[in-house]
Amino acid sequence: MCSSLLAVAAASRTLYLDMVMRPGIDSEAALQHLRSADATMARIIARVGPFALRPDGEDPFRSLSRAIVYQQLSGRAAGTIYRRFLHLFGRGDAFDPAVRRTSPAWDPLADEFPPPEAVLALDDEAMRAAGLSRQKVASLRDLAAHFASGELSVEHFHAWDDEDIIAHLAGVRGIGRWTAEMYLIFHLGRPDVLPVNDIGINRAIMRNYALEAMPKPAEVRSLGEPWRPWATVACWYLWRSEDTQLPAGTEWDPGKDEGAPQAEAR
Repeated sequence: MCSSLLAVAAASRTLYLDMVMRPGIDSEAALQHLRSADATMARIIARVGPFALRPDGEDPFRSLSRAIVYQQLSGRAAGTIYRRFLHLFGRGDAFDPAVRRTSPAWDPLADEFPPPEAVLALDDEAMRAAGLSRQKVASLRDLAAHFASGELSVEHFHAWDDEDIIAHLAGVRGIGRWTAEMYLIFHLGRPDVLPVNDIGINRAIMRNYALEAMPKPAEVRSLGEPWRPWATVACWYLWRSEDTQLPAGTEWDPGKDEGAPQAEAR
C-alpha cells in the first residue's frame, strides 16, 4: 500500500513538473532563433545541451521571498540562510542549498513555503537569527503584507505584462527591477527577459564574447538584441555556461536593486 502511494505521488510530481516547465517558452523555436541569430550563442548551446529551465511552483509569495533572501549573496550562502528561514516554520528539510535554480536538478516542490500570514506572525529576532539582515526582514514583512491584503496575487500576475509586473513589484520594499526580472524568468517563465545588471550574465558575456571587462547595461542590451524575443533562453544558457565543465584536454574558444550588479539568485 505504501509503495503504491509513493508511486502515485511520484507520478503526480512528474506530471506537475511537466505542466510548469517552460510555460510560454517554445524551446524548439527559441533554440532555432538563437542559433541562427548569434554564432557565439550557438556554440554555448552546443556546449551546455538541452534547454531545461524549471520555473518555480504555483506560489508567487515563495518565489519572491526567495528572491529577497538571495539578494546580494552567493548562491550557496543564500541557500543556507533560506533553509534556516524555512526551518523556523518546521519546513525545508528537502531543500538543497547547493542546487541552483538554473540546474536541471532544480525541484520547485522541494521547499514548501509558509503562507504570508505565518511570516507576518513571526518575530523579527527569529528571522534575524536565521541570518537575515534587518533590511531583508522588513522586505519580507512588506511582501507578506502585500499578499495578505490582496494587492499582489496569482490572478494579478497572470493579467499583467512584464513591465506592469515590474512596476507593481517596485511598490514592495526591497524589490527593484532585478528581483522582479528574476521572478519573471524563474516563476512565470516569461520568454523575453534580459536582466542587464546580473553579475552571472555579465560575467558569462565577458568570457564567451571575449570582452576585456564586464559589460555595462547598454552593452548587454545591444549585444542581447539579436536574442529577442527569446532573451530568457539566452540568459539561461549564459548562466549554465558558467557551470558547465569542458572535457579534459579541450579548450573553449569564444568567438532598489537597479544600478548595481546583482549577485546570482540561481
